[in-house]
Amino acid sequence: MENPGEHLVEQYLKLIKRCDFVEYNLQTISPQGEMDVVGINSGENRIYICEVATHLETGLSYNKAGKRDNVNRFKAKFTKNIEYAKKNFQGYKCHYMLWSPIIKIPKKEDTKDNQFRDLQEIKTFFQNEFNVEVELIYNQKYLDCINELREKAKATTQEMASPIMRFLQIEEKLLVHCKKTNTREQQI
Repeated sequence: MENPGEHLVEQYLKLIKRCDFVEYNLQTISPQGEMDVVGINSGENRIYICEVATHLETGLSYNKAGKRDNVNRFKAKFTKNIEYAKKNFQGYKCHYMLWSPIIKIPKKEDTKDNQFRDLQEIKTFFQNEFNVEVELIYNQKYLDCINELREKAKATTQEMASPIMRFLQIEEKLLVHCKKTNTREQQI
């Protein structure tokens, strides 16, 4: 079952990247593993393979045996993802994305648990080892993606099936309505 973070990414892939197929928690056999969200835009022969880490208080915070494990975790996951895509999606342009709403930026560069440094290490590893770009969507860029979805929600009055999109749609319509109503209430 998808979580709200994965659902938000799914909506972004459908509405912004125009994917006609999106799958959550795709279980792969060879190599064995799981991908959080995969979207296919068959018209443009593009595939989006997304890992989603929705940790709100701690930021990107994976641990193994009591030690921070962000880099190793995503090296392993994206290595399998790349292998899977090369095997199964020849002829497609592959986009790899790491989504995390909160990445804590340390006050000092030499901070032991530096999430920003972890992201840069992940990005550099895949660029050097596989000549693959992992797009990092966090903090302001994550919010920008939500705002793109908000604009889609604002543009229609038709009920949207996605609970997240319906919420954004209600919120946007309510903001407009309250602005009009508040102006009239002040005149009464």
